[in-house]
Amino acid sequence: MFSMMKRLLSHFPAVITAVIVSVFLLSSGCFGQNIAEESPGQEFSEGFAIYLTRADISPAQMPVLSHVDIAEQPIIAMNDIVTYNSETHEISITADAVDRISSLEVPVSGKSFVVCVDRKVIYWGAFWTPISSLAFEGITIWKPLISHESKIIKLELGYPSSSFYGGEDPRDNEEVMKSLEQAGKLITMP
Repeated sequence: MFSMMKRLLSHFPAVITAVIVSVFLLSSGCFGQNIAEESPGQEFSEGFAIYLTRADISPAQMPVLSHVDIAEQPIIAMNDIVTYNSETHEISITADAVDRISSLEVPVSGKSFVVCVDRKVIYWGAFWTPISSLAFEGITIWKPLISHESKIIKLELGYPSSSFYGGEDPRDNEEVMKSLEQAGKLITMP
């Protein structure tokens, strides 16, 4: 019994260290992130990203919620973006991102997304299918009807046209533009 207790105590500092490191990682939000992407001495920064909602919340429910949990991984991350046009809000994306968006199941009532900077929700909208007969007064990204139809998506006002949009336009958000500019993705061609 004494020898077993002695062995346990000899590992005690290692166990305590492991617990402290685990608690630190969980509380700092680093759990689940690729720590290899961080530079030594620098804080991890994801920048601009578009996420689906964790619980697949419908666009009709989004306005009444005070908090929305985002999915673990973005549907469009900064490395998926080739350019973001600040005048038209067109986003040129990689072929992999086109595949992800094309494979989304988007009902005629839309599929909610949130635009984030460093995982902080800035505004929300919905992926929308161009075959929907339902109007929507929020921000939309129209799902391409044909895979690889285009490598450009656009953050649109309303559906089926901007005349259906209600409220202020959040797309020029300063944090969003700054994040895209710092990443070298922002362009300003009309």
